[in-house]
Amino acid sequence: MDKTSKLYQAYCQILKEELIPAMGCTEPIAIAYAAAKAREVLGKEPDSVKIGVSYNIIKNVKSVIVPNTGGMKGIQSAAAAGIVAGQADKALEVISQVSAKQKQDITEFLNRMEICVEPIDQGMIFDIVIRLGYGAESAVVRIAQYHTNIVYIEKNGEVLLDHTETINQPAVHDHTEEGLTDRSLLTVDDIYEFANTCDIQDVKDVLDRQIKYNTEISQEGLSHEWGANVGSTMLKYYGNDVRNRAIAKAAAGSDARMSGCEKPVIINSGSGNQGMTVSIPVIEYAKELNCSQEKLYRALTLSNLIAIHEKSGIGRLSAYCGAVSAGCAAGCGIAYLHDADNEGIAHTLVNALASVSGIICDGAKPSCAAKIASSVEAGILGYHMYLNGQEFRGGDGIVKKGVENTIRNVSRLGREGMRETDKEIVNIMMEC
Repeated sequence: MDKTSKLYQAYCQILKEELIPAMGCTEPIAIAYAAAKAREVLGKEPDSVKIGVSYNIIKNVKSVIVPNTGGMKGIQSAAAAGIVAGQADKALEVISQVSAKQKQDITEFLNRMEICVEPIDQGMIFDIVIRLGYGAESAVVRIAQYHTNIVYIEKNGEVLLDHTETINQPAVHDHTEEGLTDRSLLTVDDIYEFANTCDIQDVKDVLDRQIKYNTEISQEGLSHEWGANVGSTMLKYYGNDVRNRAIAKAAAGSDARMSGCEKPVIINSGSGNQGMTVSIPVIEYAKELNCSQEKLYRALTLSNLIAIHEKSGIGRLSAYCGAVSAGCAAGCGIAYLHDADNEGIAHTLVNALASVSGIICDGAKPSCAAKIASSVEAGILGYHMYLNGQEFRGGDGIVKKGVENTIRNVSRLGREGMRETDKEIVNIMMEC
């Protein structure tokens, strides 16, 4: 692929936009980020806090531990952490540096402050509005569409920033997100070509960080008791071959992260679980196969971009489990390490998607690790089916002839078909 082409530059930029560090589950961290920004705008600790969040935010924050809070869960805890100890300039690492004193201050703030939380529906699946007050003073910050996209800031009734008109305009296509590179440029064929031909220096920095961060939290998940210990359970009962290690190590990263581990990860498509799922299995196979560092970089380039391609048509949040997209893409990265060509990558992806596209997302919590395990297993099976001359064909359920057509069908399922499912999942969760 021509390095000077628009497509090449777009693919490099997409990786830079998506593969960023985050500490903790990204939805509560986005709340903490918005709260920290609102506190910065207000200029002092508030005496009133009101929070409006879309239903999918409720779903993804309810059951996950917020890092650096001493094990607390939920929207109020995330907001309090951002207000008391957040550093807004650190974005999704907003509460990565919290002292013991600040942890105590967060608890005390929650004990004395009544934080009002209400569900909102302003046409955005991803929507957070933080309103802080101190006497007659006030500050409002809104994040919409994706985790770091601040679209509105107000202080004492004066509008300082307003991008809401832009986000409320009908998108040209489903892949449009304000301020981000056009994801509709992604195709499996072009991703494969880019992975084969890109200048490694153009992707090395983001991938080095992904390898380092995600490997470290995976090891943490295997070394200590975290969550439901899905990763260590896989190793205990299913052996130590590379296939099981790849599955177990990806799950172990989620074990740690969903249960409050304070190590950062490199995310993919706005999710740390997806960032770990799409990378850790590929890293493990590269070690087993004694692949060169360059080949690992190229395989990770492919797996990351395929995961983003799958997820961009579904949306940041959905009733469709994002680990599925990432696990299937990891299978493609593993196929690449085994010298699969473009056809092999496409068949791997279709086979994997046909197997696990029915897994639902019922929020961030320890069982995400088990869903990751199933998704990575499906990705590896998809490749082995291809090696064995087997495939799922167009007309088999949601599978349609051609990998891009199948991706479009899955996107339609996740974005449109599962809307009512998503609402019912939230209703069930709010009853618990």
